[in-house]
Amino acid sequence: DQKQMSLALLEYDYYKYHPMPEITNWMTQIAKDHPDVVTIVDYGQTYEKRTISLLKVIYIFYLKPKKKLSGWTVVYMQGISCMSSNIYKFSIVLSNQILQTYKTDPKMEKMMMNMDFYVTPVLNVDGYMYSWQDNTTRLWRKNMSPGPSGCDCNGTDINANFNANWGTIGISFDCCTVAFCGSSPISETETQAVTYFVGSRKEDFLCFLTIHSFSQMLLVPYGHPNFTAPNYNELIEVGLAAADEIKKVHGTHYTVGTPPDVLYANSGSSRDWARQQGIPFSYTFELRDNGTFGFELPEDQIKPSCEEAYEGALYIITYAHDKTFSGAMNTAATALWTMLLAVGVTTSTTLM
Repeated sequence: DQKQMSLALLEYDYYKYHPMPEITNWMTQIAKDHPDVVTIVDYGQTYEKRTISLLKVIYIFYLKPKKKLSGWTVVYMQGISCMSSNIYKFSIVLSNQILQTYKTDPKMEKMMMNMDFYVTPVLNVDGYMYSWQDNTTRLWRKNMSPGPSGCDCNGTDINANFNANWGTIGISFDCCTVAFCGSSPISETETQAVTYFVGSRKEDFLCFLTIHSFSQMLLVPYGHPNFTAPNYNELIEVGLAAADEIKKVHGTHYTVGTPPDVLYANSGSSRDWARQQGIPFSYTFELRDNGTFGFELPEDQIKPSCEEAYEGALYIITYAHDKTFSGAMNTAATALWTMLLAVGVTTSTTLM
């Protein structure tokens, strides 16, 4: 069986778009193929009662102390995809890359010792499956919940439904638009799942990465122009350095800044919500491209898009790790913190 699983993973094409059942099968297979480090965690349901799951990547052979110094440290990554989006692909490729390198790369091994990685390839499972229905639905962005009373349209933009300046700017209260923010903050089951999973242990999280497309940007909090993150300068500095790492791979330029400065103002995003919860490093990746193909990125661009984005994400994670653990080691040599890296729950198929 193990040999069959290994063969199945080899046959899985990481650089093609896959329907949801194939993504689910890949998650099951990679957990069975790496039982020493990978488990699947179910942490919510969609409106249509489909399970929301993530991959937990943890170096269990290294005995991490249960006693915490001042809380666990967590990195969380999330994504929402449509049929033609490379968002979920990046989450899958990142997970695979970690598993392929931690045994040979001393730096990755050290981070695995100190951190758990949580990756959700697809949060909006209902919307993703609907986007595979036919060509008229392939760019569907919202979930599949019914609109409020009197509305004949379905779906809420999950990434406008978080309780972060909800409903104030860059959204719509018209339930038939793609930017409908819901009837109230956290009204959607998908948003509730993330809010509970992360919010119930918010003091444990260090980094929150949400993956979107398109625009080739690294966005920092906040989407509302009247608010500034307390560590704004550091977020920009780290983001610019990550963009430099991205550019080294294939020459792709990523713009860094807040949404109002480089894109457009918005509210209710998971990125802003995470920063308001006290998670210091919160970023949105807007993947390829700049608009030539938009959300319908050709499959031959999936590989380079993932390769460059991986280097950017790795820089942010490494920076957060080194800043956190260098000080901890100096002050408490007998204890190690545990960092969770949760990837992929709420990425959007559109710009925000």
